[in-house]
Amino acid sequence: MPRVAMISLHTSPLDQPGIGDAGGMNVYVIELAKRLAARGIEVDIFTRATSSALPSVVEADEGVLVRHIHAGPFEGLTKGELPGQLCVFAREVLRAEAGQPVGAYDAVHSHYWLSGQVGALARDRWGVPLVHSMHTMAKVKNAALALDDTPEPVARVIGEEQVVEAADMLIANTEIEAKQLIELYDADPARVEVVHPGVDLSVFAPRSQAKARTRLGLRLDAHVLVFAGRIQPLKAPDVLLRAVAVLLDQSPELRSRLVVPIVGGPSGSGLEHPESLAQLATALGLDDVVRFVPPVRQSELADWCAAATLVAVPSYNESFGLVAAEAQATGTPVLAAAVGGLPTVVRDGVSGLLIAGHRDRDWAAAIRRVISDDALRADLSAGAIVQSQQFAWERTAERTVEVYRQAARAMREELVG
Repeated sequence: MPRVAMISLHTSPLDQPGIGDAGGMNVYVIELAKRLAARGIEVDIFTRATSSALPSVVEADEGVLVRHIHAGPFEGLTKGELPGQLCVFAREVLRAEAGQPVGAYDAVHSHYWLSGQVGALARDRWGVPLVHSMHTMAKVKNAALALDDTPEPVARVIGEEQVVEAADMLIANTEIEAKQLIELYDADPARVEVVHPGVDLSVFAPRSQAKARTRLGLRLDAHVLVFAGRIQPLKAPDVLLRAVAVLLDQSPELRSRLVVPIVGGPSGSGLEHPESLAQLATALGLDDVVRFVPPVRQSELADWCAAATLVAVPSYNESFGLVAAEAQATGTPVLAAAVGGLPTVVRDGVSGLLIAGHRDRDWAAAIRRVISDDALRADLSAGAIVQSQQFAWERTAERTVEVYRQAARAMREELVG
């Protein structure tokens, strides 16, 4: 049976999305691994241990093992400090493979640039192809920084360039990301393939909005504007709050029916001031409408999406925008910034609305348009369900297997040539 070594160094697929650095990539890694296993491909996921209590190996699903690698202190290590642990992590990954029968893995699939550095070493040592998924790119993030956000360091830019050069195949989430890899990182177009991430359509599916609201303690007649994701400047939850403030200034009669759940926890540069979003809500006079909800599991996130009148994704950049796809699968329209992969996920005027820029008044106008027009909302809801059907993890796995085959051919051609 074929076997793949997945490397997800800085965040474990077992971690709760929305906490710390855990987010859409966590969902991506575990869901893809499960679908690959269902196709007969065993997957070992290597990730850094963040607690001494973690077992060395966890069976996450049939055919999917998560291997915890000890590299650096278990707690208190930020993502910016992880490059200093690359050598130790790589050594322990190689050691884990050495304890297995020769030829234990048929391919390496790394996620994010830190993992790509380790994947490049494993590729050369094991003689198997490297497939790499960037997920986010420093050059793209630095070109679209939120106000007061911290730019990605030069070391990351160089590291990403090295991984792009080393990989046999690169997986891009969207055509836009593929173009960025080619234009910004000089990637060989023949070694870039677009594979859309998926949605678990058995979890994120149309359901009764009224029942979802009842389960969550929300009024049935409320206008529920949901933000779900990591709370950091890049994800721009402040844009939603400022837009709501404008909306209420224009139409104070909406206040009694407005609920704005912020579902998630501080992450990235947001960890420097974890209280800042709550302070902004207070400063804007929104304490009575904003509700902060800790990160939730996928089944409850599906309830929040289904309960929403709309889900807002105001990010400054998204390589794909998994929350937008998940929300649409429940039949909820999405308001999204027209950046990165979001125009691929959200069809403007069909499954949601795309908004150019992050101006308060533009977002407030879009919110008003959706909550005040029942016919438009119904049309967008129906369109959202149709749009979501093209994003299924089974399709993602099928396309990824083909990329593995392409990577193997590319490596053979390199050795022969």
